[in-house]
Amino acid sequence: MTEISKLAAAFAPHEELAAALLPHAFAADDGSHDAAHLIRVWKNAARIQAEEGSEARLLAAAVLLHDCVSVEKNSPLRTQASRLAAEKATGILKDLGWGTDEIAAVAHAILTHSFSANIPPETLEAKILQDADRLDAIGMVGAARCFYIAGRMGSGLYDPLDPLAEARALDDKAFAIDHFETKLFRLADGFKTEAGRRLAHEREQRLRDVLAMMLDEI
Repeated sequence: MTEISKLAAAFAPHEELAAALLPHAFAADDGSHDAAHLIRVWKNAARIQAEEGSEARLLAAAVLLHDCVSVEKNSPLRTQASRLAAEKATGILKDLGWGTDEIAAVAHAILTHSFSANIPPETLEAKILQDADRLDAIGMVGAARCFYIAGRMGSGLYDPLDPLAEARALDDKAFAIDHFETKLFRLADGFKTEAGRRLAHEREQRLRDVLAMMLDEI
């Protein structure tokens, strides 16, 4: 069994679709947007979809391809990442013989999932993908990803003289824990589904606990 086949099994009951899409789906050198991220987002999406409904095949394709174009967090193209991914996904699904309406639905979900793009999701699949992806940015995994990305970007963990930015401007490009306030704590209130909102508030509390424990230690 190949590595792709093993990974595809995590996307049951859409293993065949996953096997076709995974070779195009993620950047191998980015541990915050890798196969593990896709699997977590799929688990989040499936959990929300079980309560909210939606077309599962379209949702699976959108999850699998939502990060198919890799753009670093500090790139000037960051706000265009979801548009670029939607365009690439459109071509991939065309090559697989998908219909125009299905492709448009998947592309819309990918386009609107991004916080940076700031485009409202209009379909249930798009709302679920956005919620599922944002769930991976908060909670324990969200904290781990935040510190991982900070290291990747060459940022410090915190300002040693003013970790809570009480007498300075927040700067999440310089200090990892500044990102908690500039973005991560803002995510929970923007969830689009009832199931997603419930999960988000649980995970946000975990994220706040991580910050509180870190502040206690420093």
